[in-house]
Amino acid sequence: MKVYAQLAKWTGKLGGRLADQSRRAAEVDKVLFYTVMILSVFGLVMVYSASFVYAQANTGDPTYFFKRHLFFLAMGLAAMFFAAGFGYQRLVGWAYPALIITMVLLVLVLLPGVGSRAGGSYRWLRLGPIGFQPAELAKLAFILYLACSLTRKQEKIKAFGQGFLPHLFVCAVLILLLLGQPDFGTAATLTIMLFLMLFVAGSRISQLVVSALIAVPMAYLLVAGSPYRLRRLMAFLDPWAHRFDIGYQISESLMSFGSGGVFGEGLGSGKHKLFFVPAAHTDFIFSIVGEELGLVGAVLVIGLFGVFVWRGIRAAKHAPDLFGTYLGFGLTALIAMQALINMGVVTGMLPTKGLTLPFFSYGGSSLVCSLLAAGILLGISTSQSKKSGSQQDAKVTWP
Repeated sequence: MKVYAQLAKWTGKLGGRLADQSRRAAEVDKVLFYTVMILSVFGLVMVYSASFVYAQANTGDPTYFFKRHLFFLAMGLAAMFFAAGFGYQRLVGWAYPALIITMVLLVLVLLPGVGSRAGGSYRWLRLGPIGFQPAELAKLAFILYLACSLTRKQEKIKAFGQGFLPHLFVCAVLILLLLGQPDFGTAATLTIMLFLMLFVAGSRISQLVVSALIAVPMAYLLVAGSPYRLRRLMAFLDPWAHRFDIGYQISESLMSFGSGGVFGEGLGSGKHKLFFVPAAHTDFIFSIVGEELGLVGAVLVIGLFGVFVWRGIRAAKHAPDLFGTYLGFGLTALIAMQALINMGVVTGMLPTKGLTLPFFSYGGSSLVCSLLAAGILLGISTSQSKKSGSQQDAKVTWP
């Protein structure tokens, strides 16, 4: 009888858990989830299309980059599922440790013999054949720190010494470490994220305006004082005047993107990936989308990111606490800003920054961190409305 009683007890617990999981499955933002999955699979297909000729010529294996991207995609999806089920409120305790760990990693990148150099920059830490960019983690750690700190200092957010200056100092430390690599694109991204999140948190407009007025000439000096940044700016202002020199990359990107017309030349049929567009499967993959899938494909990609932003903002708006709102907004803004900058660079509307297209471009660090951010957003989206004040989102059942 005791065995039957214990079996009944276990059955009851299992039934309760299944019922709870069914309820949570209904709460998961399926639109956000499927949008992320479509972007990721779409990106996988485009990475193969953009890289198979280059991979064949350089490695002898046309699927080299495809297989590596697939591996990183699997890692990223695992991180996404874990983050969504972890419960975003539990991340509060990880905010400051994550920031410190990130700073340590950024320092290690700069140490001779530790950091790995590629493309003229020290941005990677390598473990065998796998490289990792701490700068990608720095974006997430900084947003997590801001969400936590701004929540705790909400009543003092308008005070310069407590609500503004500490966040500016942390951002400045990260920027100095990033400029040492150098990584101007990520440094600019963190600066923009700081101003956006301070604005949303309610900082004084005067503080933001004065800081921006100081930051603009500093950014100009950084660009003017660096020969390679100045060359990028010249290429942006007039790429055709430097068609076979500093403007080669953006010129080829514009020709690739424009040659697709409305419907494109067909998936896999693009010509400019044949050693014309540099970084065709990484930073400039959107130009291959325009060439092979045309205006229709480009609009589809933009539309998918638009849906992501819509659902991300919605998740942030309905988070049960202020921390979830700030965190959700920050992560959504980060993905949106990176996508806009990347597309702006590819289409010649912005100077070259070296930022990847989230979920799309080849690059393990970027892909894994983007999916990790999406997982946290999905975790926030499972929360009930703010009115309920519920804190119960430790587990997620997927659609």
